[in-house]
Amino acid sequence: MEETNSLNRIKIALIEKQRTGKWLARQLSKSDTTVSRWVSNKVQPSVEQLFEIADILDIDVKDLLNSNKK
Repeated sequence: MEETNSLNRIKIALIEKQRTGKWLARQLSKSDTTVSRWVSNKVQPSVEQLFEIADILDIDVKDLLNSNKK
């Protein structure tokens, strides 16, 4: 069985910004569990949430997404 590719790069962005999932959860008023599931790609945030995450991390929303082009 082929492994599913990661759909978002939230974990990488947090590492690059030297922030934690707990910090992001507090900024978004979300539970640690919700953000953890996003970071581990078990669940995907909505498009609106991705824009909010990008704004909080001061990055382009495109930096949070993996391209579907090869």
